[in-house]
Amino acid sequence: MNIRKYRKKGKKHNKLSKKSKSKGIFKEFGSPDRVLFGMVLFLIIFGLMMIYSAGILYATIRFDDSNFFLRNQAISVIIGFILLLILQRVDYLIFKKYAFLILIFAIGLLTSVFLPGLGVESGHSYTASRWINLGGFSFQPSEAVKLAIILYFSAWCSSKGIEKIRDIKEGLVPFLITLGIISFLILLQPDVGTLGIIVVIAMIIFFFAGANIKHLVSISVVGAILLSIIILVSPYRLKRVNVFLHPESDPLNSGYQIQQGYIAFGSGGLLGLGPGHSKQKGLYLPEPVGDSIYAIIGEEFGFAGTTALLLIFFLLLWRIFRIAMLSQEMFGRLVAGGIGVWVVGQAIMNMAAVTGLMPLTGIPLSFVSYGGSSIVLMLASIGILLNISRQNKQV
Repeated sequence: MNIRKYRKKGKKHNKLSKKSKSKGIFKEFGSPDRVLFGMVLFLIIFGLMMIYSAGILYATIRFDDSNFFLRNQAISVIIGFILLLILQRVDYLIFKKYAFLILIFAIGLLTSVFLPGLGVESGHSYTASRWINLGGFSFQPSEAVKLAIILYFSAWCSSKGIEKIRDIKEGLVPFLITLGIISFLILLQPDVGTLGIIVVIAMIIFFFAGANIKHLVSISVVGAILLSIIILVSPYRLKRVNVFLHPESDPLNSGYQIQQGYIAFGSGGLLGLGPGHSKQKGLYLPEPVGDSIYAIIGEEFGFAGTTALLLIFFLLLWRIFRIAMLSQEMFGRLVAGGIGVWVVGQAIMNMAAVTGLMPLTGIPLSFVSYGGSSIVLMLASIGILLNISRQNKQV
């Protein structure tokens, strides 16, 4: 490389940075990644269409309002896009400075679900405390924790350096303590599906930062043992695993949801019954607008439609990882990688559960399933990604 040209490039970049500082956190950068934005926009529009199709009868019977799910999701999408538009102009490096405070705030939200009058309990075979109610508005704090854990571990790892990350005392122990606190609070709710996503996100960020492979393998082995114990001592979790292994054993009770999902996929065939023509959404398939929406997509758009959706998520992952690799700052690479694992990993977990490749977890399909907290936080994270991409094009 020509050292003189490199220095000139560095001076030019420094001048641009100084010039942008006068505008505070809202800085002038290059253009955002339009391909990423286009794919997310497509998934959002497709999700709204599917929520209306899958929930029209369910909403009419339950709430006497056929547009109930569509309207609520649209409001959440608008809020999410406002955050996206703001955050894609905010210098993402500001989050490195306040990552610890963001994590503390998220932990505070997570503990608030256990406060009487604030936490909301729900569940059929078991009771779960996963939401807080603020003036009639329900919010799921664990969704905020996903983004907070990405920002915190990315900031922490990027400030440590590879040598300290690979050290047991400097790297492994603090990592496990932080992850352990978050895991304990989520298990109290309980929400093993969300815990799985958070652990995977944290492990991948730790890996990207240069963690010792032996440490990661050890964590995985211990984690698998602890997960097995958690399943064995919990009757409803053990039942879910049994249903996963033998879905035909109890088709009218614990295996009902997965069996109805199979019927939906089978009815859809190769090309599907057509948009709006699902029969399983007629109160046969539980949670048609939530974690079972992929089965409705399979019934209406067939194997071709579900495969195309899976391909879109893989393309989305490639685009996000491209942004990560082009980032000139370790924090940016780790944040982008973590968000990619969150968004696409969650989608793949949902698809795998609905198709019977893993036990049902209640994890929503990214950008598509009904859920205000999820869509708002994911769109906010896309805003951060777009800002990283804008800074990539400046260098």
